[in-house]
Amino acid sequence: MVHFLKTFVWVVVLSGLLHALPMDVEKALTKSGLSKSEVSIYIKELGSKEELISLHANTARTPASVIKVFTIYASLLKLGFSYRIPTTFYTVGKVKKGVLYGDLAVKAMGDPTLNTKDVEKIAKAFAQRGLHRIKGNILIDRTYFNVGTQNNSHFDEHTYSPYNAMPDAMMFNERISRVCVTPNKHSVVKKTVDNSYKVVDQLKLVNKKCRGKYSWPHVKIDNSHTMPWLILHGKISKKCGKRTISKVITKPYQSFYYALCEALKKQGITVEGTLRLKPLPLKAKRYYTHFSDTLEKIIAKTAKKSNNLYARHLMLLLGAQQFHAPSTLKKGQDAIDGILRKNGVFGNESYLIENGCGLSRKAKITAKLLSRVYEHAYTRYGKRWMQTLSIAGVDGTIRKRFRGTKVAKHAWMKTGTLKHVKNIGGYVQSQEGKYYSVVILVNSKKGNWRASFLQNEIIKWLRSYHFKGATSMRSLEEDASSNTLDAALY
Repeated sequence: MVHFLKTFVWVVVLSGLLHALPMDVEKALTKSGLSKSEVSIYIKELGSKEELISLHANTARTPASVIKVFTIYASLLKLGFSYRIPTTFYTVGKVKKGVLYGDLAVKAMGDPTLNTKDVEKIAKAFAQRGLHRIKGNILIDRTYFNVGTQNNSHFDEHTYSPYNAMPDAMMFNERISRVCVTPNKHSVVKKTVDNSYKVVDQLKLVNKKCRGKYSWPHVKIDNSHTMPWLILHGKISKKCGKRTISKVITKPYQSFYYALCEALKKQGITVEGTLRLKPLPLKAKRYYTHFSDTLEKIIAKTAKKSNNLYARHLMLLLGAQQFHAPSTLKKGQDAIDGILRKNGVFGNESYLIENGCGLSRKAKITAKLLSRVYEHAYTRYGKRWMQTLSIAGVDGTIRKRFRGTKVAKHAWMKTGTLKHVKNIGGYVQSQEGKYYSVVILVNSKKGNWRASFLQNEIIKWLRSYHFKGATSMRSLEEDASSNTLDAALY
């Protein structure tokens, strides 16, 4: 009976030792004011089976933007670092002596990076081919994605903010309309030519210092007209310099069309027709293809800047690649899941990725599952993959967060923030040179600042962590039978 009791006590102690938090982490948790039930922590050395910390690692929580790691890693596994997204231009009709007797068609393939500078390069390439007149229309085929025509996700009250932009196969300037307001030059202009919306200037210039309520224009969006109105109103100091208003208020294919026509005009190319949305005609002939930046650069911006639109596009792109166009939200979800499971990132574990960017209350993951993605990615792609994440004290969302600390340049992370959600995950290199995968998920109504404090303390602790060697089960058993341990137990 005595032997049985000692064995039982040893098992209880061993279980406690294996799941206890390190003293410094326990102190940080207490100081943060968060309860353990609100926190998931999973830390392990890369390449090792030993778990350094595992607290509620299998509890499903709202991921916010750390879910982007699933999206970008699946994209990398499927397409590779060097993949570029094409946008192809076709002629529908004959080209004679620089005149296109017909339409110019554009097959959009979901490039989220296409912007004004790209359009200028495209127009220049057309001019170099001798084109100087298009007798027909500009046809845009945006059927690669089946996503409707909604401009904004309406996730929160900041409807027109860039992070709420919805995807479209014919994306342009990330769907953002920019208006430059320069009070000290009495100037209000659109950054690019775009007749798909109207700017109404109702600003009143006042002779005040450029600060506080006089430092920035008030903005109102009026959708009651045939095209949206961006109304600037309120008082602003005439001493203020340039202010750029960035809002999501119009269709990207319309903005692209006006920018393309303007760029063609500058190259001496006239367009006699207008914009038409329709699938690519069967008789169309390829004329020119523009390619995006490499996928490596795209996923780096997605991770470092936590770009929601890029993540949405990557998920839809995978849907089209895996299951053929038109891509849908469901196809994108199934594509990411299938790619990750096929590559052995995880098995039968359940999670919900929803829209692939984290702007969701439905999405759910566990800390352990996210850690498995990180470990798999490191094993396969090493530091090249790590560099696509935010580097502590250097760039991205943790550029300022760890600046001037011992963590700077020694942590590569993806953050995720929503109301009542503050998460972080990635890699930390300890001072002795070991690499650890780290995931800290906090879903709490007590304040995101508490979560940030806890995460920062744990990451700084891990940076200074010194591995003292694993304690064997035999030594624990011997300790459990010692008089010292017996005294402590009773």
